[in-house]
Amino acid sequence: MRLGLRLFFGFFLIAGLTSVILLRVVLGEVKPSVREVMEDIMVDTANLMAELAQDDLAAMPPGGNLTGSRFAERVTAYADRPVDAHIWGLRKQSLDFRIYVTDASGRVVLDSSPGGTAVGQDFSRWNDVARTLRGGYGARSSTDAYGDSGSPVMYVAAPVRVDGRTLGVVTVAKPIATVQRFIDRAERRIWLAGLGLLAVSLTVGVAVTLWLVVNVRRLRRYALEVQLGQRQPPPKVPGELGELAEAMDAMRERLDGRERLEHLARALTHELKSPLAALRGAGELLQDELAPADRQRFAAQVVSQSERMTELVERLLALSTLELRRGPAHPREVRLDLATDEVLAPLGDLLQQKGLSVRWLRREPVRVQADPELLALALSNLLSNAVDFAPTQSTLDLSVGPQDGRAVFALRDHGPGVPAAAFAQLGQRFFSTARPGSLRKGSGLGLAIVRQIAELHGARLHFEPADPGLRVHLDFTEASQTSS
Repeated sequence: MRLGLRLFFGFFLIAGLTSVILLRVVLGEVKPSVREVMEDIMVDTANLMAELAQDDLAAMPPGGNLTGSRFAERVTAYADRPVDAHIWGLRKQSLDFRIYVTDASGRVVLDSSPGGTAVGQDFSRWNDVARTLRGGYGARSSTDAYGDSGSPVMYVAAPVRVDGRTLGVVTVAKPIATVQRFIDRAERRIWLAGLGLLAVSLTVGVAVTLWLVVNVRRLRRYALEVQLGQRQPPPKVPGELGELAEAMDAMRERLDGRERLEHLARALTHELKSPLAALRGAGELLQDELAPADRQRFAAQVVSQSERMTELVERLLALSTLELRRGPAHPREVRLDLATDEVLAPLGDLLQQKGLSVRWLRREPVRVQADPELLALALSNLLSNAVDFAPTQSTLDLSVGPQDGRAVFALRDHGPGVPAAAFAQLGQRFFSTARPGSLRKGSGLGLAIVRQIAELHGARLHFEPADPGLRVHLDFTEASQTSS
């Protein structure tokens, strides 16, 4: 099972169980809470009615009842009173209190139920009457004919006292069914709120899961790119995943450094074999008695091979330094055409010596954001490479200007060009082809340095066959677009 599904199911299980448990607890408290509030109100009502019944009950003869008394008339008027109240969206059209009064022995002397059927009955065994007559709190809940469809009825009693003597008990009764509508509505609202909370929780869970999966996939894609040898910056990921990305990048740098060092050591060893062998051969020959011309020739060979090794080491150090950078050290806006002029100036003598001329096919002012020293190094390597391969008395075609939002430097020589099979290897370390008219090869690091500088600047280096010759393009992003 994928990581995203595992996280989502885990979050769903936690959120679902939490919501179910919370709903059960809340719903379990709704009905008892409503009953408690209802009982509290009935206690106040019973005591109020006890005060109102005090005078009539004190004036009642022994063995009589309260029928026809002023209190009985008010209770009857209450039962017949019309009502139409809208309570928070629910309509109330009936008064639901049942009131009955007992004397000191527990005999019912007033009953507000239709027909007053309980008058004369002995209620002294009911908890509400019995406990109140004994001086306690009297209340009970039972199912009787007064309850609607068998609904429980709550009874709360209060004593009627005169001068500290208990004359009787007033009981107020109310069916639970009369407040069931409020309970049902509260439960519905709680269910809706709970389901809404569950939906929001799941939405948050999906969002968190997607966020985590997307960032993990970015890290995985970065790891695969590193595995394939692509040099990409680590993804910008917040939190611990960001720290993991940085740790992976640091590990990649260390592995790249070790692998690069091993590769450089092997390549350098291979490249140094030829000049070292030539130096050894020339040195051994110089130990013998030679003609002055031969001695001069072998001495020149020693100097030439020494210069070749020096150039190789210097360029290799320059390339290694560039590969350790993450970007230009001192970038600023540079005119690409003027930078080309500055590089061409030191090459004037060499161009004149080979009879080469520079022809500007296009020259327009265009600015790039670049490190001036690195840009000069890249242009110098390209121009030097073109001079080496250009035949004498030929031209180097230059073009500098904007094109499709890019600042383009294009250079063409009219030399032998590069075989089609070798195009993919141009710019790789130590890859080089023989110079025209000789078997001598370059260090194979010039174009590699140019490619590395291009990557540091976000530029693109690519080659095209010119027939004859080779055309090289170095494309930068214009400084005006970078700043905008």
